[in-house]
Amino acid sequence: MSTTAPHLPSPVLIIGTGLIGGSLGLALGPAGVTVHVQDVSPGTTSLAVELGVGRPRTEEDAPPALVLVAAPPDVAASLVADALHSYPEALVVDVASVKRAVLESLRGEVSAGRLTEQDLTRYVGAHPMAGREVSGVIAARADLFLGRPFVICPHEGTERRDIAVLQQIAAELGSLPVVMEAARHDEAVARVSHAPQVLASLLATGLLEADEQALELAGQGLRDTTRIAASDPRLWVEILGANARALRPVLQTMGERLEGIQDALRTMEADPDPGVGSRRRLASLIADGNRGVHRIPGKHGSGTDTFTTVSVMVPDSPGELARLLTETGQIGVNLEDLHLEHSLGQRVGVAHIAVIPSHEDLLTRELAARGWSVLDG
Repeated sequence: MSTTAPHLPSPVLIIGTGLIGGSLGLALGPAGVTVHVQDVSPGTTSLAVELGVGRPRTEEDAPPALVLVAAPPDVAASLVADALHSYPEALVVDVASVKRAVLESLRGEVSAGRLTEQDLTRYVGAHPMAGREVSGVIAARADLFLGRPFVICPHEGTERRDIAVLQQIAAELGSLPVVMEAARHDEAVARVSHAPQVLASLLATGLLEADEQALELAGQGLRDTTRIAASDPRLWVEILGANARALRPVLQTMGERLEGIQDALRTMEADPDPGVGSRRRLASLIADGNRGVHRIPGKHGSGTDTFTTVSVMVPDSPGELARLLTETGQIGVNLEDLHLEHSLGQRVGVAHIAVIPSHEDLLTRELAARGWSVLDG
């Protein structure tokens, strides 16, 4: 008897076994889904098999009930079209990070007579909003999608039952299903994902001009804001190009704001005239940034989480961070978030532990009693 969770299709064929495709296989396999894998690279396919993502499909296997195309936007549409032809009973879903371009390409295939309208009803776009700054199946994780949005982008021909299938898939991944029209999705990710990637890369590019002494002064703020600049250039060229229509206006607005800040700074280089309002412009930027940060959904809901940070010195020795986290739990305080800061040449780090405000005094007092150095302020 099958152990597949109710309503989960099986077998599932994953085409493209990189970070996302590999993580999907690692997450669906334990749910009892039979996972088959296919990649343009035989070596990548073999590695995916060794890592437990799935196994190659053979002629003896039942045809897939669901095909997941995990490929960059520039090739996703052609792979979806091939899958619609090859597996006429399957629901075919692409999980590329841009949705409108894929859907428009498939509509072009219908107009050209290479697909039918009926074929297109078996296609749905999706986007699990998860990733890492490292790529490839070797970086795949079964828990990659936990707590992350799983966007489903139906079109006018999509059947309700297919939306329900993807909602069930999202639930199995531990994700939060969100139904959104393709163009709206692209506009949203341009602002919350693609523009941040561009800005992080621009910021990190500026470090190429910094001397070694300047880099030695780098703190956690620089690490936080440049982390995603380590992303795969090949993949991001395709993502940014495919979403140029939505991304360019976002960057243009940011550029205009940056020009305004440059104007304000120019007036302050010599003897600034208070009447010009340069200080007010700079203060408004920082204040607006504060308001924007508070709109980012937190752990317990949309933009309403307010936590206090307790900063603790952690010796750079094996097991010390684990001991801190264990003792935090023993004290009875729930850790809401954690940032670990290291400075060049120091044998200690600083763990910034986010907790609800009512637990700050308890955690500070109890950690100090257990010998931890808790920083003031």
